[in-house]
Amino acid sequence: MKKYLSPAFALSLLAAPAAAQNEPTVLKSEKTSIRVEVIASGLQNPWGLAFLPDGRALVTERPGRLRIIGKDNKLSEPVGGVPEVAAVGQGGLLDVALSPNFAKDNLVFLSFAEPRGASGSSTSVARGRLIEKDGKTTLEDVKVIFRQEPARLGGFHFGSRLVFARDGNLFVTTGERNLKTPSQDLSNHIGKIIRITPDGGVPKDNPFVNNKDAKPEIWSWGHRNVQGATLHPQTGKLWLTEHGPRGGDEINIPEAGKNYGWPVIGYGVDYSGAKQHETTHKEGMEQPIHYWTPSIAPSGAMFYTGDLFPEWKNNFFTGSLVFTSLYRIELNGEKVVKEEPLLESLGDRIRDVRQAADGSIWLLTDARNGKVLRLTPAK
Repeated sequence: MKKYLSPAFALSLLAAPAAAQNEPTVLKSEKTSIRVEVIASGLQNPWGLAFLPDGRALVTERPGRLRIIGKDNKLSEPVGGVPEVAAVGQGGLLDVALSPNFAKDNLVFLSFAEPRGASGSSTSVARGRLIEKDGKTTLEDVKVIFRQEPARLGGFHFGSRLVFARDGNLFVTTGERNLKTPSQDLSNHIGKIIRITPDGGVPKDNPFVNNKDAKPEIWSWGHRNVQGATLHPQTGKLWLTEHGPRGGDEINIPEAGKNYGWPVIGYGVDYSGAKQHETTHKEGMEQPIHYWTPSIAPSGAMFYTGDLFPEWKNNFFTGSLVFTSLYRIELNGEKVVKEEPLLESLGDRIRDVRQAADGSIWLLTDARNGKVLRLTPAK
């Protein structure tokens, strides 16, 4: 049975964001009790979150707005200077990351679906300087530093997360725009992990810089739609959560120059139920360290390193859009040994997960009336 919204309720979903008044919820997990507090609500499909050094946070909304969550949990008016986005399908304003030298350069990096005229759109990255003056906040000197080539029509599979490596270079995750086979072609950026310098240049040690038939920005290839990315706290390696089709969502640790198999190998089927892959293993193609069948639709990823939840130290977390959960994953090295879905009873699609400086965990829920949640131990 289809559900229809009343006009009054539909209008309420578009109301301006405000500090939340909801009472905290206490939920049980295997190892601890969790206090879930709604920090803010009324955000339209919030997608990415980044903490400022002073304790405030930047949050993106997919239609193209960037806001600041104040220390009082109030949401700012939209930050000026954000590039125009193609808010079509899964596209729009996506991730946000701060420069590793933000205290000195005030640079903010945004990934977004960029409108490219008749060619369609692309996953692109822009950076700008965050300036607060006379009660207004804007991005100045905004410049696009990376454009996925070629641009494509359609609104599917843009990726996209931004992660600065320890060497100062920037990883950009992309999607394959629902086109499948271009992921196996090194002459494009479709379905690739990208590694660039903070000004958009190509690091000299990228794996394909001397291959005239490959895009030099490519780090790894054969990816489908990577919506979670984070660095391992001990090794510094990049870890990814990647959408499969109907089954076969993956955790990957992408290494330079390696092929992760999409769409040739994998563990899912087509949405029609038809066979999707040639096989599950093939020489020259890497295996995931873990996969989910059925799909959980993972989005956002982090390792927990704080002290508020000592029971969760070094656990890996990813949001689930399908099962409205936050997945807590225990590891033995690079092997998954246990997983626990959290927060299922809330019924929220979890889009992003981040650790705050105080060790609390912040989540974004994917909805037209999206929320910012804060997890702390329940006393």
